[in-house]
Amino acid sequence: MNKPIQTYKELIGQKQKLEVLLHAQKELIRADVEELKLEVRPLSGVAAQVKKFTTRDKASFFLAVTSDAIATMLVKKIIVARSGWLGKLVLPHLIRNYSSNFLKEQKDKFFHRIASILKHKNGTGQRRKKKENDGSEYD
Repeated sequence: MNKPIQTYKELIGQKQKLEVLLHAQKELIRADVEELKLEVRPLSGVAAQVKKFTTRDKASFFLAVTSDAIATMLVKKIIVARSGWLGKLVLPHLIRNYSSNFLKEQKDKFFHRIASILKHKNGTGQRRKKKENDGSEYD
């Protein structure tokens, strides 16, 4: 085992050795944690998808109403029309939750597409340019 420390210099030397050992152990733990994170990453993706089916996004009333309409019209009337009572009870709920989360993620693309459709265009697919000589705008 270790010999007893007799002098102050031996104490300082032992302290430095222990600090180096502590630093090495911390680095080893950090490397192990990073490795575990990489191994668990697929499970976290699955957990995120399951969470989308089980929880509902309540950030926007518009998104909630839209997801309810999608679930009611599409799922209840078309997809599960001939399924059993359990499917009619559970599946619309899961689809409603998932659609609210999906719409939350895609709302920027959705609003951008609607805005581009509603923009005033001159029939050629390009926006009108401002007339430079008299300062009036066609935009």
